[in-house]
Amino acid sequence: MNDADVSKQIQQMVRFIRQEAEEKANEISVSAEEEFNIEKLQLVEAEKKKIRQEYERKEKQVDVRKKIEYSMQLNASRIKVLQAQDDLVCSMKEAASKELLNVSHHHNHHIYKKLLQALIVQSLLRLKEPSVLLRCREDDVSLVEDVLDAAKEEYAEKSQVHAPEVIVDQIYLPPAPSHHNAHGPSCSGGVVLASRDGKIVCENTLDARLEVVFRKKLPENLGSDGGKSVAY
Repeated sequence: MNDADVSKQIQQMVRFIRQEAEEKANEISVSAEEEFNIEKLQLVEAEKKKIRQEYERKEKQVDVRKKIEYSMQLNASRIKVLQAQDDLVCSMKEAASKELLNVSHHHNHHIYKKLLQALIVQSLLRLKEPSVLLRCREDDVSLVEDVLDAAKEEYAEKSQVHAPEVIVDQIYLPPAPSHHNAHGPSCSGGVVLASRDGKIVCENTLDARLEVVFRKKLPENLGSDGGKSVAY
């Protein structure tokens, strides 16, 4: 084999090695690019997952804040409604208290006497005692004495018992409210009856009845059949 053949053979070997190296390099490049793309996709997906998780976390925080704010607003609204209701009831009660004074006013004595009789009968029916103590305002003593016998007879007839003994106490209920006694105890009218031993007390004053009405927030009749006394 001459030099030309050797040179030719060497050149062929070089071309083959170069081609094989290029193919190998290309294969390595393709494989590396594929691995890079896979890794890049994994990184992108991992970042996307992080972003989704962060978004969900913040969305939950916003939702919780919204619920807290809604709850606070709802509670504030409820408090406002309750306060408005309470203010209205207090206003109505104050107006009704002023009207009570007209019931026992001197120009309504005929109506007030009938009311006193009904209140005494109710109290006697509640106590069911043969002997009771009656307390009223000093201004009402003469009116009470005027209707007392009729009240006892009415009670006796309704209960089918003997007329009870009713002693008008010399200790009186407070007087009607006035500008001179704005902060002191007062009574708009009515009576308080008690058993002789003091164990059972039936407070049937106009103020006590008004308190019952507003405590229940229900209309109450002051008539002798439908009324309700307050017992302590």
